[in-house]
Amino acid sequence: MGNRVVSNKSVPEGLGCIIHNEDEMNDNDQIKFGSVYSKRGGKIVNQDSAVLCQGYGSTLDGVLCGVFDGHGEYGHVVSKAASRRLPLLLLNQKNAVLSSEVPTESQSTNCNGSSSLDKELVEWKTAFLNSFKEMDDEVMKMALKERYFTSGSTAVVALKQGDDLLIANLGDSRAILGTKGDNGVKAVQLTIDLTPRIPDEADRIRSFDGRVFALKNEPGVERAWMPRRNSPGMAMSRSFGDFFMKQCGIISTPVITHHHITSDDLFILLATDGIWDVLSNDKVASIVWGVENEKMASKAVVDAAVVEWKAKYSLDRPDDCTAVCYFLQKKVQTPSKPT
Repeated sequence: MGNRVVSNKSVPEGLGCIIHNEDEMNDNDQIKFGSVYSKRGGKIVNQDSAVLCQGYGSTLDGVLCGVFDGHGEYGHVVSKAASRRLPLLLLNQKNAVLSSEVPTESQSTNCNGSSSLDKELVEWKTAFLNSFKEMDDEVMKMALKERYFTSGSTAVVALKQGDDLLIANLGDSRAILGTKGDNGVKAVQLTIDLTPRIPDEADRIRSFDGRVFALKNEPGVERAWMPRRNSPGMAMSRSFGDFFMKQCGIISTPVITHHHITSDDLFILLATDGIWDVLSNDKVASIVWGVENEKMASKAVVDAAVVEWKAKYSLDRPDDCTAVCYFLQKKVQTPSKPT
């Protein structure tokens, strides 16, 4: 990751201020409460990508953040394409949904505004579904042209509009919420890891003649395989791309969930599975809440994961590790004690 800052002047209205990596964040004073950090693991190229947009959508405090974990020979190409294209596709689809509606008397807002808010959420959910399909169509066309038949990417994307948080999940990256607990901060998992280990996901794959089983040297790690070839062995059940496996039950439809933000909610953090393979949700939340300022959070999580990889799997190649963090309320700085 190392692309230049995308300035507000060069992007359509509604995308806000965009960063894709830590260098852009450090050069951009407009991103005050969020951070992005990624570190290559044991492969030649980092297949993770990320995005953070502040001022996104229809509210001034709107935020969009996402992480994308590529796999296969050209997984880095797919994840980077998704991180760059999906924010724009989502915004375009939201505008398309809005322009296609004909206002009726039943859609009028009541005195507390709840009808309008519910309608807005439905529009964003529809836009998520449409934009993920459009993104997958673009990746599949690229796969046909460039022969990326067994490459793809996961995606977990969080959208904040006012006090509403929508999360769209595709694969085994994860989103958590840091919220106030009895002893400081506690983690609330906002997504389910979508893998062939989930019975409904495995049933769908098998219904398309795909196979689901674990290798002898990976007991408990269910993978998805083509009908008559021991390939590719996907650890996730939904993704962008993966041309061959789309005929075997791998889909690009995200699972969309909603959370209403309260005064107890402190931050959201999205990360690829390289983080979650070695760190628990609560450990990650504790690391985030322990940093001195907001811009240090993502790097602190990635650095901790790298240490754990070396300690737990010293003989294995570490996975790529990527995190995006956004604080929902400003972190109160603890004054240093005089020496």
